[in-house]
Amino acid sequence: MAEITTSKNAAAVEETLLPQRRRLLKSAAVGFGHLAFGALLAQDAGAAETSVVEVDGPVAPKQPHLPARAKRIIFLFMKGGPSHVDTFDPKPLLDRDSGKPLPFDLPRVTFAKQGNLLRSPWKFKQHGESGLPVSALFPNVAKHVDDLCILRSVHGTNPAHGGALLKLHTGSDQFVRPSMGSWLVYGLGTENQNLPAFVTICPTLAHGGVNNWGSAFLPAHCQGTPIGNASLASSAAQVKHIRNSRLSSRQQRMQLDLIAAMNRDHLKIAGSDQALEGRLSSFELAFRMQSTMPEAQDLSEETDATQKQYGIDDPVTQDFGRQCLLARRFLERGVRFVQVTHSDSEVQWDQHGNLYQGHTKNASEVDKPIAGFLQDLKDRDLLKDTLVLWGGEFGRTPTAQGTNGRDHNPHGFTMWMAGGGTKGGYAYGATDEYGYYAAENKMHVHDLHATILHLLGLDHERLTYRYAGRDFRLTDVAGHVAKDIMA
Repeated sequence: MAEITTSKNAAAVEETLLPQRRRLLKSAAVGFGHLAFGALLAQDAGAAETSVVEVDGPVAPKQPHLPARAKRIIFLFMKGGPSHVDTFDPKPLLDRDSGKPLPFDLPRVTFAKQGNLLRSPWKFKQHGESGLPVSALFPNVAKHVDDLCILRSVHGTNPAHGGALLKLHTGSDQFVRPSMGSWLVYGLGTENQNLPAFVTICPTLAHGGVNNWGSAFLPAHCQGTPIGNASLASSAAQVKHIRNSRLSSRQQRMQLDLIAAMNRDHLKIAGSDQALEGRLSSFELAFRMQSTMPEAQDLSEETDATQKQYGIDDPVTQDFGRQCLLARRFLERGVRFVQVTHSDSEVQWDQHGNLYQGHTKNASEVDKPIAGFLQDLKDRDLLKDTLVLWGGEFGRTPTAQGTNGRDHNPHGFTMWMAGGGTKGGYAYGATDEYGYYAAENKMHVHDLHATILHLLGLDHERLTYRYAGRDFRLTDVAGHVAKDIMA
C-alpha cells in the first residue's frame, strides 16, 4: 500500500484527523482499530509498555467456569520422548532382571523390534522432605522435588513421533484440531493486549509442525505465535519484521485506520467474516508488538545473577536457559500460554541407541535452567498461580533396542507438574513393576488435558466450539480430571 502521507506533514494531518478518527474507530470493524489507538494513546501518555489496555472483544480476558488455581501455564516440552525409567520412575525389578525377557506380552503394535530388559545406567536417590526419588540425570531439578507433582501413569495411543506429538498438543493424532494453547486462549482470553496470548519459543517444525500450535477452526486470534524454531539458537529467535524501516508508527497507524474503515464497509455487506476479523486483529497486534516485543525479549534488563541462575553463562545450558528466561518474562507480562522446546536435529530425547550418551547430553542442557526457572518463579511469588508442565510425547521401553537404546513407549510414561495449585512432593499413579504399562490411576492424554483445563478454571466438557455441525472440545468425548493431584 502507498504511503498515506509524508513524514513532513504527518503530524499536522494527525492533529486534524484525531477527533474524526476516534469516532470512526469506535464503530469500525470489530473495534480493532480503536483498541490499538487506545494503546497508542496510552504510550503517548507515558504509560508502561507492558500495561494492560482494558477493552472488549475476542482477545479480552474472560471469566473462567470454575475457581482457577492457575492463571497461566508453561510447557517445558522435551521432544523425542525422555525415558521415565531413567529419570523419575525407578524400577528395582528392572535392575534385578536386566538381560532377561519381558515376563509379559508386548503391545500389539510396537514401533521397532525390542530385546530383553535393560537396567537404567543411572542411580536413583531420594530427595527433599517428600523423599521422592530422582535419577542422577537431574541433580538440580531434584533440589525442587518438593514442588513437583510427578505423574507416573500418563499414557497415549500412538507410538510414532508425529501422531504422539499431535495427540499431546491437540488431543487428536488423526485430524487437524486446535492446540491446547489455542483452547486456553479461546476460553480465557489474554491479560496483555500488546503481546500474543500464546507464545511458543523455538518449536520443532517436524512431526506436525504448525499444527502443534495452530488454532485450526478456532478463531484466528487463538493461534500460537512462534518465536524462532528448533533449528535456530534461542539467541537468534526473534519475531520477524518486528521493525518497519520505511514508515513511522503514526504512518502505520493511519494505514491501519484506513484498512479498518474500508473493511467496515465490507462487513456491512458480507456480515460476520471470522477470517477477515482475524487478519484485522493480527495487523493490530503486530503494530502494538513493535514496542512491546523487543522489550520483552531484552535480557540485558536481567541481572548477571539471574542469568547465571538460568545457566546463560555456560555454553552447555545457555540455549535452553535463554528460552526459560524469555518464558518467565512473557509469563509475568500476562502471556497466557508459553511453550519452550528442547530439541535438536541429531539427538533430541529419542535414544534408540546410545542411551547413556544421549540422555546425559540432553539432561545436562536442561537440568540447571529448569531448576533456575522454578526458583525464579518462587522468588517472584509466581509459582503459586503458574502451572509448570514438563514432559515429552511418550516415554521409552524398559526393554532394549539394540544393545544400549530404548524404543518408543506411549503405554506408560512420566510427566510432572509444579505450582498452579498442584500438590508438591507428590507422586500420582504408577506403571507396572518394570515400567512398560500405566497400571494405577491411569492418566490418558485426554485426562491430562482435562486436568490442565480444570487447574486454569475451565470445565473441559463446557469448553466447546461448534464447527461443521458438531461441538468440539480438546478432550473430544473423553477425559477425567485427576482431582487427587490438587492441593
